Amino acid sequence: MSKLSNNQGRGYEYICLNTLYSEISKVRLAQIDKNSSYLAAQHAWDTLSIEEQQTYTTSAEAAVKSVFELEPLMIERGEDIVELYIQADSQGKLGDVRDIVVQRADISWEIGFSIKHNHFAVKHSRLSPTIDFGKIWFDIPCSDAYWATVTPVFDYLKEEKSKRTCFRNLPNKEQTVYVPIVQAFIDEIQRQYKFHKDIPAKLVEYLLSRYDFYKIISIDAKRITQIQSYNLHGTLNKSARDAMPTIQVPHTVLPNRIINIGFVPGRHNTAELYMDGGWQFTFRIHNAEDIATPSLKLDIQIVGMPTTIITINCLWN
Repeated sequence: MSKLSNNQGRGYEYICLNTLYSEISKVRLAQIDKNSSYLAAQHAWDTLSIEEQQTYTTSAEAAVKSVFELEPLMIERGEDIVELYIQADSQGKLGDVRDIVVQRADISWEIGFSIKHNHFAVKHSRLSPTIDFGKIWFDIPCSDAYWATVTPVFDYLKEEKSKRTCFRNLPNKEQTVYVPIVQAFIDEIQRQYKFHKDIPAKLVEYLLSRYDFYKIISIDAKRITQIQSYNLHGTLNKSARDAMPTIQVPHTVLPNRIINIGFVPGRHNTAELYMDGGWQFTFRIHNAEDIATPSLKLDIQIVGMPTTIITINCLWN
C-alpha cells in the first residue's frame, strides 16, 4: 500500500470514529481511547487536504443514522460510558478485521466496524517459503506435498532477487511462477478439505473475520457510503431496553461445503473458490515489489455473498 493510500485509509478511520463519538455524545456519555492507533490515524488525517477532509466528513456523516438504526444500544440512555477505539493493525493477523470497536463494559456489549475507502478487497495475505498459510488460515499446517511444489519456485525468486531482476522481466513468469504457486494453493485446500470438513467455515472466518462486524465503505465517485452486515455468529443488531433495531440484520450461515476451487478461466495467476450458501472468493497472486522477491501477495476479493448479508447505500447530502 502506498503512503498516500495508507493516509487516506487511516484518515477515514479517524473521521468515522470521531463522527460516531460526536453523535453518540449528543445523547449519552462516550469517550475515545486515544491509543497509539488513534494517534496514527489523527496524524494521517492531518496530512489530508481540506477538500479531502470535507469529503471524508460528509461520507462518515451519511452513515451514522443507519448505524444507529442497526445498533440502538449505541445510543441507549444510561449512566455507563460508551467507549470507542481504533484497533492495532496486528489484530487483522489474528482474524479480527474490525478497525473501530464500540463497547459498553457494563453490559458486556461491543460491535466493530471495518473501514474502507474506495476499495472492496477482503484481505491482502502473502505466500512465501516461511508462511504456512494452512496453519494461519484454518489451523492445519500445510502438507509436505505443498512445500515440495512451492519451494523450488521461491528458491528461483530468491535467486532472481539476488540479481536485482525486475519481476516483470522474468521469462515466462506465468508458467514458472504463477501457475505452480496457484496450483499448489488450490491442491492444498482440496487436500485438506478431504479430511477436515470444517475448512469452509474456517476459511470464511479467516477471510472475513472471526468476529461479527459492519463494513463501512466510502465510494467517493458515487457519493455513497455503503454499510454491509457480517452477522456470522449472531452478535449484531441487538435491541436496547427502549428500542428495537429499525433495520433488521439476518444471521448469516457459514458454509460447510466447497463446491469448486480452480483457476479463473484464462487467468494464470487467479484462483476462484465456490462454496455453498452463495460464498464466492477470488485469489490473485502478484509481486508487490518491482524487484522479484520470494514473497507473493494474494489480493482476495469476495465476488459472491449470501443474500443475508445486507448492503445499505447511504446517500451523501
